[in-house]
Amino acid sequence: MVYEPGEVADVRSAHPLRPVVPLLRELLVGIADESRHVMVATDAKGVILWREGPDDLCLRADSVGMCEGTRWADAAVGINAISTVLEIDAPAELCSADQLGPAYDVWTCAAAPIHDPDTGATLGVIDVSGLFHVLHPAVGRLVTAAARLAEGRLRERMELRDERLRARNMPHLAGLRGEPGALLTSTGRIIAAEPYGPWPERLRIRPGVDRVLLDDGREALVERLSEGYLLRVPRSARTPARQPGLSLSFLRDRPVAVLDGRDLPLTLRWAELLALLALHPAGLTAEQLALHLYGDDGNPVTVRAEIHRLRERLGGSVMQARPYRLRAEVEADFLTARAALGSGDVRGAAAACAAPLLAGSEAPGILAERHHLVVALRSAVLGHRDLDALWTFAQGDPGRDDLEVFERLTEELPARDPRRPIAEARLAWLLAEDAENE
Repeated sequence: MVYEPGEVADVRSAHPLRPVVPLLRELLVGIADESRHVMVATDAKGVILWREGPDDLCLRADSVGMCEGTRWADAAVGINAISTVLEIDAPAELCSADQLGPAYDVWTCAAAPIHDPDTGATLGVIDVSGLFHVLHPAVGRLVTAAARLAEGRLRERMELRDERLRARNMPHLAGLRGEPGALLTSTGRIIAAEPYGPWPERLRIRPGVDRVLLDDGREALVERLSEGYLLRVPRSARTPARQPGLSLSFLRDRPVAVLDGRDLPLTLRWAELLALLALHPAGLTAEQLALHLYGDDGNPVTVRAEIHRLRERLGGSVMQARPYRLRAEVEADFLTARAALGSGDVRGAAAACAAPLLAGSEAPGILAERHHLVVALRSAVLGHRDLDALWTFAQGDPGRDDLEVFERLTEELPARDPRRPIAEARLAWLLAEDAENE
């Protein structure tokens, strides 16, 4: 149980899915009554915030923990449609045979993600669950269609907010008197600009920072408005002498790089190169990079070609050659995790390591760093008496499959701690899997 019953109403009132719940109810609850299903809507972490359906079926759902305030991600209850959707970011249907444990054998589920029309982030999951023998084949398609309609309704609301923001703040833009400028939403999306031209779709505005570097090298000033931002580009603006800022988030399911407020599209190979150069700030030669990327069979010519393409994307001022190194102020989650482990901040390191470093990479240099981080973090969380750090480690890879971690949690979490039954359930599943594999 993540939220107590009295807390759920407050969480729901502030959740971005709240405006579309009436639409989902209209589309799905009626059919749920007729076909013996319950409708469930979760947040982005799989915590159930809304559940509606026949009273007797809701009681049966209570018995398997499918109730408001509980988290239905893999680490909490095992494989189910909600956790699968959060994992693959696409609709999913699971019948009883696919799900975890005998308690779920009579249940079947169809679920789909709902995305933020502004940022593309997953806001939550809509799910219809019911008894296996009454599942209608069309339920999965209906749930997916309901999720798309909900996203359309959220987009309409976003566009209405954009129009109101423009109407209220166009005087600020007009007040620049011909000086280039733009209006931005609170998420950094540009919704109006003068003059019309090749402005980026959005910029990353860091809290407390009053300027940002544009793609063409000009420095723009950022002013906070009551809603959103006003961007102003002084006519005399020149390329700043300061180093650009490069943010790397590689301890997650999908690597993300942000260069001076703008997202940098990445291939896996580019992400590997950036990670290696961040780990070696003094620089690496093409031969050294080839060894880190391909092992003894690496070809420096191949590396130089890939570096050339990456430099074109970054801009020549961000990376220098002979040796190759980054000329930027680099912030990287894997460097943060390293520093936290070095300083004894186990909780901070566990929070930073949500996933292995570039999980899809097979490059020898990345594999070595990934192994180092995992082993060092595991040793740290097991060696300290910080149950919060241990719990955080248990929620990600590879902690969620670590038998010793969940044995420790079940031994040391207080009996009344709401995390303890979740840890016990996960431990039971891991023991069953271990026995089955022997």
